[in-house]
Amino acid sequence: MSTETESKEQRILRMVKKVITDIAKDTHTPPGMRHPLSDSTINSMRICLELIVLRETELMAQNGNVPSGKPRFVDEPGGSVVVQLNNGKSGSKKQE
Repeated sequence: MSTETESKEQRILRMVKKVITDIAKDTHTPPGMRHPLSDSTINSMRICLELIVLRETELMAQNGNVPSGKPRFVDEPGGSVVVQLNNGKSGSKKQE
């Protein structure tokens, strides 16, 4: 989404989400080492990110954009595939 079409709220949400994820990346520690942030702070960051995502989803719905739920590559085929199933009977045999 370009900056011209984004509302001030959307820009704020995007930047706050970026800062929180950057903090998480910058403070990442290898397994077994004590994390520099407290468990309470980490949990608060998770809650903030959840709230940001919920609000972003609400704003997208208000603007008529329905989130697809799963990110896709540009060249990835979309839609669903329909598979016909028979009733467990072979199509080559006659029914008696």
